[in-house]
Amino acid sequence: MNDERIRRIIEDSYDESKEDTLRAIGRDFYSRRFRSAAILTWIWSIIFIAVAAYSALRFFKAYQIQGQIMYAALFILGAHGVGLMKILAWQMLFRYGIRRDLKKLELRIAELSDTLRAK
Repeated sequence: MNDERIRRIIEDSYDESKEDTLRAIGRDFYSRRFRSAAILTWIWSIIFIAVAAYSALRFFKAYQIQGQIMYAALFILGAHGVGLMKILAWQMLFRYGIRRDLKKLELRIAELSDTLRAK
């Protein structure tokens, strides 16, 4: 690999519009590539929100302590489930950013190794 080819590969692979801004992250999440992940995340989030809301309503209508404890535990599980869905979505988004950065690092290492061999 010569230096010119490596520079051209690095310049072609780097796109400033793909920077990790909130707008770019949101655009990537709702792109065609992440459609199934976005749908899955939203469905499970809605399910967990429904469980949390139902258990919160039933908590105040329960007359026995055992029922209140059960509905409080369900509410906590629902709230944690929503948080876990958010974490899953962020991890899926940043996975491709990390792959892109690793590719750039590999290309720079190849460039450095070629320059060291030339000396």
